[in-house]
Amino acid sequence: METTWEDQLRAVGLRVTRPRLSVLSVLAEHPHADADAIVTRARELHPSLSHQAAYGVLEALVAGGLARRIEPAGAPALFELRVGDNHHHLVCRSCGAVADVDCAAGAAPCLSPSDAAGLVVDEAEVVFWGHCRECRAVAPVQVSEHNDRGGVRA
Repeated sequence: METTWEDQLRAVGLRVTRPRLSVLSVLAEHPHADADAIVTRARELHPSLSHQAAYGVLEALVAGGLARRIEPAGAPALFELRVGDNHHHLVCRSCGAVADVDCAAGAAPCLSPSDAAGLVVDEAEVVFWGHCRECRAVAPVQVSEHNDRGGVRA
């Protein structure tokens, strides 16, 4: 039996509300959307939804573990419903497209720091940067050994 949004909200102690259902529906259709895009699309389902209410819903969904907030450097925060598996992301430097990629190696947290400094690591966030196939087809990109952030490209 498939669980509904209503069941999932109740399971994490959140009330079932029209704004929450609208935002969840948008996230299901548009993973990796930023808050403004989510608000715009959610208003198609719930026209009186305010920015403040939508941001509150996103915060509650993240806090409840139903949504994940990712923050690629230099880009607005993005939200998705794929939670609990500690997957990573591929981000196109040209168009900003984001795609999920499974863990780089092994079980979560996927990567172990050389020195955790006493921290018990339970999650690792990795963002792979590059240029997607579509952008490379339009404007071939010269790939260098070093990226523009001073690191070595993997």
